[in-house]
Formats: sequence, C-alpha cells, structure tokens
Amino acid sequence: MKALLIYPEFPDTFWSFRYALKFIHRKASSPPLGLLTIAAMLPEAWEKRLVDMNVESLDDEDVLWADLVFVSAMSVQKESVKEVLARCKTAGVRVVAGGPLFTTEYEAFGEVDHLVLNEAEITLSRFLEDFRNGVAGHFYTTDQWADMRETPIPLWGLINMKHYASINIQYSRGCPFNCEFCDITLLCGRTPRTKDKDQIIREIESVYASGFRGRVFFVDDNFIGNKKKLKEEVLPAIIEWMERRKHPFTFNTQASIELSDHKDLMEMMVRAGFDVVFVGIETPHEQSLAECNKFQNRNRDLLASVRNIQKSGLEVQGGFIVGFDNDPLTIFDTQIRFIQTSGVVTAMVGILNALPRTQLYERLKKEQRLVKETSGNNTDFATNFIPRMEYDLLINGYKKIISTLYSPKHYYERLRIFLREYIPPRKKKKVFRFRPHYFGAFFRSIVVLGVVGKERLHYWRLLLWTVISRPRLLPQAVTLSIYGFHFRKIFEKRLS
Repeated sequence: MKALLIYPEFPDTFWSFRYALKFIHRKASSPPLGLLTIAAMLPEAWEKRLVDMNVESLDDEDVLWADLVFVSAMSVQKESVKEVLARCKTAGVRVVAGGPLFTTEYEAFGEVDHLVLNEAEITLSRFLEDFRNGVAGHFYTTDQWADMRETPIPLWGLINMKHYASINIQYSRGCPFNCEFCDITLLCGRTPRTKDKDQIIREIESVYASGFRGRVFFVDDNFIGNKKKLKEEVLPAIIEWMERRKHPFTFNTQASIELSDHKDLMEMMVRAGFDVVFVGIETPHEQSLAECNKFQNRNRDLLASVRNIQKSGLEVQGGFIVGFDNDPLTIFDTQIRFIQTSGVVTAMVGILNALPRTQLYERLKKEQRLVKETSGNNTDFATNFIPRMEYDLLINGYKKIISTLYSPKHYYERLRIFLREYIPPRKKKKVFRFRPHYFGAFFRSIVVLGVVGKERLHYWRLLLWTVISRPRLLPQAVTLSIYGFHFRKIFEKRLS
C-alpha cells in the first residue's frame, strides 16, 4: 500500500514569516507535525511519502503514485485544500482527511472519501481496521480524548529538515480555560493531557539524532496547563538532557498569562532552554475580557505581567483582538498604547472572528449575527459577523493599529523598549557551531534593511544603541528587525 501525505499551502500571513525566511534560506517555519505523527501510526509495511506544499510543489506523478492520500489542514489553508481535493478526484485517488479544518467544518467536504476526525490515536486505528477488512466508512469521530502516552515519535525521515527554520514537537493537549472565541477546548478538551518525561526526552533525542540544531517549538496551546508535572518531572529532565548534549536547541512555546505569577517555573523554563513564549493577552479592556470569558487575564496588571515574564529571560510574543461587543471607540488607541509600552515586539493583532462550533459561533448564530464563514486568517481586514461597533469604524480602527504598530518608527521604538527591559539568561557553555545562514542573515539585513529599506535610519540607530548598551542582545536585535520587515511587507500589501 502506498500512502501519500499532503500538507496544503499556507497563504502569506503574519505567522508564515515568508519574507523573514528568505534571510536564512529556509522555505517554511516548521514541518507538518500532525502528518508526520500520522505517518508513524500507519502500518510499517506501507510505503510513505510526504509532500509539504509550503516547501515543494505537488506533482501529478505524486498523486498518481498513491493508493491513499492523507490530508490534514487548518482553516487558513482552506483554498489550497480545495485544490488538493480536486486534483485527487481527477486522478481517481481515495482521500483520507482529518485535522482541525475537517474536524470543525466536515460538512463542507462531502467529496472526501474518508473523514477521520478528532484525535487520530482513537479514530485512525478504527479506520485502518475497517480499511484492512474492506469495509472502510465515510465518517469516523469520537467524543473521547486520547492517551498521549500512546502517541508515537513523528517520522522525521519523511522530510528534509534543512527546509525548515524550526522543528516542532508536542508535550500536551488541552487547556483548563474556556475562552469564548477559542476552539482549543473544542478540539482538545479542558483537561490538560501530557506525555511523560521519558517520552518527551525520546522525541527531543530523535530531533537531535536527525542532525537538526536550532529552534524547537513546543506547539502546546498552553504549555503550563499542568504546572506540577512540568516542575517536578518534565523540565528537570529537559534541563539534564540539554546540559548533557551541550545545549543544541532553543525552545519556544505558548502559555497563559498566569505564567508570570510563577517565578520558579519561569526560571526552570529558561534553564531548560526556553527563550520565547506566546501569550494570549487579547485586550487591556476589562469588560471585553469578561465578555469572552478570559478570566485568567482579568483583575491583574497585564503590563506588569508581561514585564515579569520578560525579566525572567523569556521574550513575550502577544496575541491581541479587537471587535468585541464591549470594545469602546477608544480601543484602537488603547491597544496601540499598551503594545508600545509593553515592548511586545511580535504583536499579532487580529479582528475577532467566530470559528466554527466555538461558543462565540453558537452565540452569534442564535443572535442571527453570522454572515459568512471565516477565512481562518484574523488579520485579513474582515470579520464574519455583524459587530456591535459600526463596521467601517472597526475596520478603519484596525487598519490604524496595524499601520502604526508596524511602521518603522513605532516598531523600532517598541523593539528598543523590549531590549531595554529584557533580562537575558546567563550564558551557557555551548559547543560552538558555525551556522553560515545566520551570518548570511545578518549581512543580508544590512543590505535589505540598512541600505535599501525604508527603515534604514531606525535599523542603524538600533544596532548602534544595542552594540553600546546591550551588546549581548545583538542577535535578538537583528532577528526582530528581520521579523519587522516581514510584518510590514505582509500588511503593506493589504493596506495598499
């Protein structure tokens, strides 16, 4: 049996890093972890190929080679998914589809032969058994949650790791919080489920054995969902492994804001090699936080929380939203002021959209305010429901936020605030590894940002200030300058 696993193409978005990746000659941010894990669940005797359309083209010969095509995607990949399905149908190849897009919007994909939804540890095995017996059905789903201790190590051998800027692994699923707009609890539940420490070490070791060195992204939606296990078992094991292997990786992940309340946990994360964490801040407006059930962010000094995390040695990347029913007309200036003051350099601000089957979606459906399905990209200057605020005011206010935050003046001002506030961890003894693409990225930044770019004056001022005031942070200064170039290019295309 020949199985072709296809990961559809992402459009250019905030998180695609398309323009930044060119500086280091990488084709995509990270590989399709879900499909690589699915591949490890398929019968060992099957022949397997993986085509990530973000790093290579999907050829007709690939499709015709396959007996079965497996497709997984997120909602933002919807347009590419349609193309893939059409090509498979033309070739007469059966398609098995799963993942977030198909789990939440399966009604839109009746042409798929086999919909294997929810968590594959449960539903894929049922499909494979039926397929072996010649009675494979159309629809496989479950209301149970998988035991992550049964999740296999991804088949890294199906990809060329040199195409990717980072490699991703998963420690946990589920989030104890229940934000109205979020689909994480819908897809993964509210009780955090985790792998055990030995399992995580084996996965990290498998990445190391592949020859990859650099950034590893823990894709957990809330890495600190089970703080006790992290502190007592997992982080100590990672710290010991990193010291033994001479710190070959840096880690980043996602966590809720109350990470800032746990100094010991942040210290352990930094010792383990974590240096970046994405936090869903959403809004500094209390009534909007109450509206969306973001109770973990309420009644706290969000600015102080961000600074606590940054001073621990973790760069904060932030998610922000406008378009809540309770947002006042001043929300746009409030968001700009908060983000600038906080020094959250990588600030992803989006317009509220209702994702299928979320609590927000169901509420707006009852209120007859839904007007269309979401594109999955909350930075595309649109929303899929009738907002309380006048629509044009919302869109124009959002454009004001974006054009301000990612203008060279404001971006580099915010970047300097971060570099001034951030306290980097103590230097670790590392084996020196010459990485020519990093040096190349620096020299390309000099040309692209420092010579021909509209940000050139700000770029040179930042580099000079960093060399004089915070020389240890020069790599961060250059990296975040390159990120800023990407963000500006993405939004300039949409604002024009």
